[in-house]
Amino acid sequence: MALYCIHAIDGPEGAEIRPGLIGAHLAHVEANIDRYFVAGPLKNAEGQTIGSMLVVEAADDADARAFLDQDPYAGAGLWSQIHVAAFAAVAGTSVGGAAWKK
Repeated sequence: MALYCIHAIDGPEGAEIRPGLIGAHLAHVEANIDRYFVAGPLKNAEGQTIGSMLVVEAADDADARAFLDQDPYAGAGLWSQIHVAAFAAVAGTSVGGAAWKK
């Protein structure tokens, strides 16, 4: 398994869709917590949620997208833009500093 970053931007009905599905979404996250490297909402300058950023373990791009499709937010059409890319965690506290120096 490799890491994949998913950057998903809410569509115009995002503010209406999110509240009704937050419980189901969080249940999905908890049920699959072992596949998440990190995840959370994206916020604008006013603090409103405008999307989601997830880094998940997946076999490939198709597997990452299939995993995302299982999220209740995806089923409700919350996200209008989704970008998936392979991700290499090479720097920061989560990898113990600069991975290239190890």
